Amino acid sequence: MTIRTATPADLDAVAAIEAACFPPAEAASRASLAGRLAAYPEHFWLLEEDGQVVAFINGLCTDTPDLADEMYADPALHSEAGAWQMIFGLDTLPAYRRRGCAARLLRHLLAEAKRQGRKGAVLTCKARLVPYYAKFGFVSEGLSSSTHGDAVWYQMRASLRP
Repeated sequence: MTIRTATPADLDAVAAIEAACFPPAEAASRASLAGRLAAYPEHFWLLEEDGQVVAFINGLCTDTPDLADEMYADPALHSEAGAWQMIFGLDTLPAYRRRGCAARLLRHLLAEAKRQGRKGAVLTCKARLVPYYAKFGFVSEGLSSSTHGDAVWYQMRASLRP
């Protein structure tokens, strides 16, 4: 398996994976994914096996320390010099789950964010995933103000600077 940055040509693959991973109210739309691919492809990583995209992770960079719902829909909020790497989605095709795909992408994102001098990475997740992300150094900050998809989210932060 290999990791590479995405291009607009990957839209069909990532849209299909997103639809397989999230309920419609929470899934990023095709238009939203296209906007992300256009605005910050260098922060949109794909995991491939034999040329097939099987998982991806993405998010913009910003100086805003907390993940806000408007970030999901507005790729113009990306700031390449931003202190924080936000994580909007860590999606793995169901057939590839429990094979370390998500872990590999998450480690890659954290290493890239550290290499780029970011303060850290921020994500929101459901309560059942808090222990999973904690294994990678993320610390729960409690309930998020996010109401994305009318769901309950917990904000987690991984600090990358001492």
